[in-house]
Amino acid sequence: LLVLNLLSQLIITMSLVLGTAITTSSNHWMMIWIGLELNTLAILVIIMKPKHPRSTEAAVKYFLTQTIASTMVLCAGTINATQTGQWNASMMTNKYACTMLLLALTIKLGTIPTYFWLPEVMQATSMTTALIIATWQKIAPISVMYATHNHLPQNMMMTIGLSSIIIIGLGGINQTQLRKLMAFSSMMNLGWTLTAFSISPNTATINIIFYMIMLIPSFMLMKKMSLKTMQNLTTTWTTSPLASTLLTLLFLSLSGLPPLTGFIPKIMILNELITQNLTPVATTTAMMSLISLFFYIRTTYITTL
Repeated sequence: LLVLNLLSQLIITMSLVLGTAITTSSNHWMMIWIGLELNTLAILVIIMKPKHPRSTEAAVKYFLTQTIASTMVLCAGTINATQTGQWNASMMTNKYACTMLLLALTIKLGTIPTYFWLPEVMQATSMTTALIIATWQKIAPISVMYATHNHLPQNMMMTIGLSSIIIIGLGGINQTQLRKLMAFSSMMNLGWTLTAFSISPNTATINIIFYMIMLIPSFMLMKKMSLKTMQNLTTTWTTSPLASTLLTLLFLSLSGLPPLTGFIPKIMILNELITQNLTPVATTTAMMSLISLFFYIRTTYITTL
């Protein structure tokens, strides 16, 4: 039985990795779609592993949103192929197909306008599964966005990015559940990424990589200390001061507070925006990042009480 369990875990992990690898390395729309679907099916099994009604509910929500997004990706590819005769992802020229693709990728990533599913799914899963959803599951859609960024509507992308920073920043203030808070943090960072994608895809990619690197130890510490709510943070200092300090620094780094690591990609994005004469956008993003700084500082204040 133990061997079967290990074998099933290995198959699921391999499917998860393979799905992302197929999507990131393919140029053909059909192969990209197959990779996305394989990735979705693998994570569904992981979400449903705890035998609990909330896990089942989270799996259904995740399945519906991801399937709609994958269908939209395939539809965008099909529309473009009927117009141009090309199934190549880098040959996206139809403006309707490009708009549909951008909306599909925002659904997959969990940003404005369809972000409601992500906090609910992350809250209803285990800490490890929430980490996979917040990090690994973003790689495939981001790679598709990177491959097609020249053809995606730039103004629309920047508007979605700015809206994510403002609306999701305000939504995160009210959260007391740590996994939901991390979901809002993830979505807000995606807002920065989308804003940067419209002018400098390389800077946007650096931003998402830095964020994932910082998010992994944050989730690992929260799992190690069995933290679920803000209330749990009040007792961590007495039981494990070192872990509590590390978590505080990681939260502040995620907020982009200088001189910590999270500040580097943010200053790079602001620099790119100013270079492109988008000073009002840069000012708005910098001002709105203070909102996320508030809810991160609130968690660190509770941690070090």
